[in-house]
Amino acid sequence: MRFLKVHGAGNDFILVTGPDADTPQDWRTTAVRLCNRRTGIGGDGLVTSILSSASAGVLNVACYNADGSVATMCGNALRSAAWCAARSHGLQEMTLVMNGVKHDAVVRDDGVSVTAEVGPVDMRLLEAVWNGRPFWFDSAHTGTEHVVAIVDDVDAVDTKTFGKLVRHHQNLAPLGSNVNFVQIIGDQALKIRTYERGVEAETLSCGSGAVAAVVIATRRGLICAKTTTVHNQAGTPLVVSPHSERPPGRTYWISGPVTQVFEGELV
Repeated sequence: MRFLKVHGAGNDFILVTGPDADTPQDWRTTAVRLCNRRTGIGGDGLVTSILSSASAGVLNVACYNADGSVATMCGNALRSAAWCAARSHGLQEMTLVMNGVKHDAVVRDDGVSVTAEVGPVDMRLLEAVWNGRPFWFDSAHTGTEHVVAIVDDVDAVDTKTFGKLVRHHQNLAPLGSNVNFVQIIGDQALKIRTYERGVEAETLSCGSGAVAAVVIATRRGLICAKTTTVHNQAGTPLVVSPHSERPPGRTYWISGPVTQVFEGELV
């Protein structure tokens, strides 16, 4: 089985395409084995991408988290799959289908953009206390569950411990949620740290989390409903923009770089 190791702004994946991706196997178990950073290839997730229609530019994409769970939506996995499709099939504009949801994708020399759909938003969903200080978390469904807390200094947050606590909060049962800590750092600029469900750790970047951060910051009146730069732990920002041809607040573009680290073959 051939694979690519790629990352979208620091969010790293093992990417399998073509006939290998279409070979029946227990991908959840495979993801756990291969994503292990000590005994496997290492990654936040395993992504399979299958070209279902070359003429229409449609690919079926699945993302399996490092713990074997299925990601219902992963913006950086979609961006990585689009980058690979451009390289392998010459596609620059395409449709990616993940868990039955269609996402538009555009690949350019300066980066890869995919769409994310926003569902229910629930302000002040839960309150959690850390070091004696209360934090309010709002929720925004961006294809997957996210909660967002606006903080004064994201670098001062114990993302791993506090994120894990909130991820399993009773108000989020039974699925739990991805947990984002967001700081306003300038005009249309945010800084984010994300504890990612399924990886069960802080990741360097999260595309759907970046969209959730923009949605909540906009709802709170902290930024305007226009293009926003979201800075992450990787130091490679993602850009989140409202889709100009869709209803306001419903669809966003996630844009940023995709980088191949290496490629190999499992024998």
